[in-house]
Amino acid sequence: MSAQVHNRLMKHDVIILGAGIVGISTGIHLLRRGRSVLIVDRREPGRETSYGNAGVIQREGVRPHTFPRDLSTLMQVGLHLSTAARYDPLALPRFAPPLLRYWWKSSPGNYRQIVRSYAPLIGMSIDEHADFIAAASADDLVVRKGWMFVYRTAEALRRDAAKARADHEQFGINSSQIEGAELERREPDLKKGLAGAIHWQDPWTIRNPGALVSAYFELFKSLGGTFLNDRIDSLETDGEGWSVRTANSLAEGREAVVALGPWAPEVLEPLGYRLPLFVKRGYHMHYGTRGEAKLNTWILDTEVGYLLAPMTQGIRLTTGAEFAHRDSAPTPIQLGKAEAEARKLFPLGDRLDPEPWKGARPCTPDMMPIIGPAPRHKGLWAAIGHAHHGFTLGPATGRLLSEAMTGTRPAIDISPFAMERFRGSYGR
Repeated sequence: MSAQVHNRLMKHDVIILGAGIVGISTGIHLLRRGRSVLIVDRREPGRETSYGNAGVIQREGVRPHTFPRDLSTLMQVGLHLSTAARYDPLALPRFAPPLLRYWWKSSPGNYRQIVRSYAPLIGMSIDEHADFIAAASADDLVVRKGWMFVYRTAEALRRDAAKARADHEQFGINSSQIEGAELERREPDLKKGLAGAIHWQDPWTIRNPGALVSAYFELFKSLGGTFLNDRIDSLETDGEGWSVRTANSLAEGREAVVALGPWAPEVLEPLGYRLPLFVKRGYHMHYGTRGEAKLNTWILDTEVGYLLAPMTQGIRLTTGAEFAHRDSAPTPIQLGKAEAEARKLFPLGDRLDPEPWKGARPCTPDMMPIIGPAPRHKGLWAAIGHAHHGFTLGPATGRLLSEAMTGTRPAIDISPFAMERFRGSYGR
């Protein structure tokens, strides 16, 4: 490429591709360990998936979302009757292989092993966020009151309450079962006659997730980090270091980290890594309330499949999962279904956003992220595939990856998250 096109050469210890919460968190930890860091992204920091989430640091989330295996749920999804999940038939041919592996990994035996590996990572989430929140002076965004799963039927409440008690015994996660009358006292503007709720006490909720990521980005800059806002054209290596070509620049570094979420294949596949990644898209919309109605905490309508969160921008409704191509046009169906059900549960007012926000969650078939080195290339690292828990796990992932990159034993065993588990996707 000509010097006229790539008119700046920047040399750093580490170049991080991706300015979401995972990339920013990794940058902070590396800066603290004495590395010079450049983050590159085509969007402003935290404007993609890190922006449009439920704003929950899910300390209770030791059990990642499985592929449904019961016939009733599969029929509902297959016939487009479900609010929690839908699919684009045109996307199924491309999604079929990883979804089949996802179904297999969701079998009881496989899933038990996944939970054992995943729980220690989730266990780091609150402490690692607490570190950043204090350093970024972002405490005003944090609510430390947990969140609630509400239930319409007593049978579903009893079933999940038993699982919650088991999670307390096995993982030390604190929760309480709330009966219908107590739920009405705590949330008087919710629909009457609900069976009750499970109050997960350990998680923290964030009034504006995008603002928290922005605060972390300011922390990154205050530590000496550099940001390049430009389109990434390629990632290349000469065997000793890495260069990133963008629309207007050339950046060089000794090591590179791919933290691009659902865009990771665009730089990994040219290097020979065809990983079985797929996306679950999601939507959100903000609403006012009718009259003096107030929502006091984050509410997951468990049996229907959407969330309501009292955020600074209004009541945020977030949808479940849409299995569709990452860049295909947004569809209003899932949000419309969720909104209709939400209005029966809580007196939502008018929509406050001009259009729904759409994002893509980067997923792996075994529901666990990829954290660690790329096996075939010296100095290449990955932090991708966090699915529903990217916001929760950003700071923890950043710590673990920075420890591995700087020769420190990671705080927990990261071998279950190694890229090698998908070695059939890139050869030996």
